[in-house]
Amino acid sequence: MATSVTIRPDTKGRIALGKLARGVSSFHATTDERGRIILEPFTEIPASEKWLFDNKPALAAVKKGLSEAAAGRVKSRGSFARFANDKID
Repeated sequence: MATSVTIRPDTKGRIALGKLARGVSSFHATTDERGRIILEPFTEIPASEKWLFDNKPALAAVKKGLSEAAAGRVKSRGSFARFANDKID
């Protein structure tokens, strides 16, 4: 759903986006040939998790698993507690 609001800059040219920026950690700002300012919202991820977004097969497998879990297609594999202290290479 598109949202349209009027936002006025303060005396220093700053604008407050308020609720429009909920869940957003940064914006990429561009201007087009008509002088419009376009803000593209970004949500950043930890560097340690970036590998998943760079690995398309792994990301597809995670998305498939989440979809299957949401649909109730899950199997209990018991507790994995015995592996909690295993060294990770």
